[in-house]
Amino acid sequence: MANKEIDHAFTARSRTGASFEPTYAGALSFMRRKYTKDVKGADAVVWGIPFDAAVTNRPGARFGPQAIRRASAILDNDPQYPFSRDLFEQLAVIDYGDCLLDSGNHQKTPGTIEREAAKILKSGAFLLTLGGDHFITWPLLKAHAAIHGPLALVQFDAHQDTWPDDGKRIDHGSFVARAVNEGIIDPDRSIQIGIRTHAPDSFGIKILYGHEVEEMRASDIAYAIVDRTGGRKTYLTFDIDCLDPAFAPGTGTPVAGGPSSAKMLSTLRQLGQVDIVGADVVEVAPAYDHADITAIAGSIIAMHYLGLVAERKARLEDLNNGTHAVMHNAQGI
Repeated sequence: MANKEIDHAFTARSRTGASFEPTYAGALSFMRRKYTKDVKGADAVVWGIPFDAAVTNRPGARFGPQAIRRASAILDNDPQYPFSRDLFEQLAVIDYGDCLLDSGNHQKTPGTIEREAAKILKSGAFLLTLGGDHFITWPLLKAHAAIHGPLALVQFDAHQDTWPDDGKRIDHGSFVARAVNEGIIDPDRSIQIGIRTHAPDSFGIKILYGHEVEEMRASDIAYAIVDRTGGRKTYLTFDIDCLDPAFAPGTGTPVAGGPSSAKMLSTLRQLGQVDIVGADVVEVAPAYDHADITAIAGSIIAMHYLGLVAERKARLEDLNNGTHAVMHNAQGI
């Protein structure tokens, strides 16, 4: 039992490093990260928003954060594939727990989410959010845009979410339209991947439909994303129903004809050039899942976000070290 421990989510002394505990036991934070509300010194914060009152079909995504955390337990310990590294060797990540919402007063929900997200973002940490239905992305976009200005949006989804919106609706199918109308996202720098439904208006957002994605290589999809975002600060949202129901049955509005988890994960892996400032994975509804297929996909998508953050931190550190070395050489040190 050398180097073994249990309940790393509570007993961890550091915010870096693997947990080395059995995958089938222990407290289930996201990838065994330490549970804490203290964000000081964290490079990334994982946060759950258990909300599904905005759905237009099957409910249940309020249980998504729990399911994703449970499925993520197997991703700790070994170096994370395909990043070939222990993501937490240098990347300090905490699990902030869940957002406390008033289940009897949904009109307060967006404000509550936005305020707490703003508090977390004020620390400078990258915010990775586990949903919850897709409405939660609206207040998250507002909190990120308050810091970075109008954002590029990269949306993996079967639905455009651009249905008419009066600015007051609690609806997971209209938040993108609202974000465009209020200047939160720049449609000319935004792209939707995997769309398999039609909405009245695209608002100028570039769309890669499901049948187009089927014919494209992951590298081509990644190139389209990099080209579209064009260096703009980018928010990445992944509705799990982007995936075909064969790979993600546990969701509220499944649509056949979607891409595989393998293709979309390969696409995510190639987004290192995109300036991603925040991300979420939403619409995991475990009641409709089988053998945790959907929760596993959601957890690995979330892990890929952290992998990209870890690589970006490593690149910046290498750049800074190189700059210091050049300065020292120039000074004859």
